[in-house]
Amino acid sequence: MSDRYYSDLRALCCIIDRGSFVAAARELCVSRSALSETIRRLEDFVGVQLLNRTTRSVSPTPAGERLAARFGVAFGEIQSALSEAGATGGEIAGPVRVHAQRLGYELFLKQLLPDFVRRFPRISVEVQIDDAGVDIVQERFDVGIRLGEMLDQDAIAFPLQPGLRQIAVAAPSYLEQHGAPLHPRELRDHLCLGFRWPGHAALYNWEFCENGVWFSVAVTGPLTFNDQRAAVDAAVAGAGIALWVESEVQPLIEAGHLVPLLREYSAAFPGFALYYPPHRHRSTAVKTFIAAVRGAK
Repeated sequence: MSDRYYSDLRALCCIIDRGSFVAAARELCVSRSALSETIRRLEDFVGVQLLNRTTRSVSPTPAGERLAARFGVAFGEIQSALSEAGATGGEIAGPVRVHAQRLGYELFLKQLLPDFVRRFPRISVEVQIDDAGVDIVQERFDVGIRLGEMLDQDAIAFPLQPGLRQIAVAAPSYLEQHGAPLHPRELRDHLCLGFRWPGHAALYNWEFCENGVWFSVAVTGPLTFNDQRAAVDAAVAGAGIALWVESEVQPLIEAGHLVPLLREYSAAFPGFALYYPPHRHRSTAVKTFIAAVRGAK
């Protein structure tokens, strides 16, 4: 294949990744008309339509998606080889992009990262920390750390912990004034400190388990957060009842700042896992990062 078709394949992948000719043209520093001509030339070469085009959107045909996926793997291998060849003294080098839920970062990356970059100074790690349900393939992350029950079905995943429990907690001052719920459904009559997952319109319904059956309770209250740590802080101040991971609130319980509630209705669910797409090329830098996280769990 000539260099021209190599460039054409890169253009195809960029259009698919960006979802539009305009965004891809901007990234590739070419005009939209030149990019359209590139794709027409590539389609003539392979003899099949690669992109579905409308006035508002562009999407790959099945043939275009397969071609871009196979080229993406090959291009990744080339980038990795070039990066490793240029590494000083044989050091592992290259970028690693990580998406981590907030608690996952606190538990599994916060302590690991400083030592990791000291050991591998030519690996650059970019970490995005939030609780959004990110598609790591679409957003071009190499790996992610997410709760096991929220993983993509086709992801390759390694559990980092056996499981978690969430429990309801409240300050002694709140319980003195409002009493304690005896069943999760009684939470509807209490001031509960809500949580909204990023990107979700509805509030998170609190989940409990009774006789092996999971059920949820829609709670209401005066405060809603996108960070459950903030809800716990408000609970300590007596503003209401919060729900959070047991291990995270246990020190506050032992200090007498919070009282556990409804523990008999709290059951374990899959904890955090390290995961990554099954078919994407993984550079030596990414493989080294994965091994470090798995080894430190």
